[in-house]
Amino acid sequence: MGRPKQFDPDVAVERAMDVFWRKGYAGTSPQDLAVAIGIGKGSLYNTFGSKHALFEQALRRYRDDQAAALVELLEQPGPVKERLREVLEMLVAMDLADPDRRGCLAVNSAAEVASDDPVAAELVRRMLDRTEGAFRALIERGQRAGEIAADRDAAALGSLLANTVVGLRLMVRVAEGPERLDRVIDAVVDSL
Repeated sequence: MGRPKQFDPDVAVERAMDVFWRKGYAGTSPQDLAVAIGIGKGSLYNTFGSKHALFEQALRRYRDDQAAALVELLEQPGPVKERLREVLEMLVAMDLADPDRRGCLAVNSAAEVASDDPVAAELVRRMLDRTEGAFRALIERGQRAGEIAADRDAAALGSLLANTVVGLRLMVRVAEGPERLDRVIDAVVDSL
């Protein structure tokens, strides 16, 4: 009979997510993961199967946590444009406050591995679809409230806003400060 697991797999996925987020998939070794989780490499493989399988779980966790948080923020009451501005500014502030300037794990993963990793590409695509849907719902709410012209294409604006988030989260990795990012936010919100 094998020894019982001495760690929580959910905590392990959370810690692995942080390592992948900081180092990227290619830059993360199985040893990095084992150290972060606090287990041996054998236990890592016995529990998760492979580095890639753990990466998939980390991406799923990130997608579920981040998308749910964004949807919750966008669904808060209040004027739509104000809500949108607050959410975009909050994302930028959060990313700028991160000493590692990690940006977005999904965006980073799309840039690093999506062309060679169909599973990761699909996970990122689903997250972007959910994000875009949340923005579309916000635009439609704004149209019903008369804040946004009813003849504007809500799906196209949802895509624009999702793309804006991707761009902001990538730009923040090299930004010297918030000025350029704030200009993007102002231009996008004002264009609605």
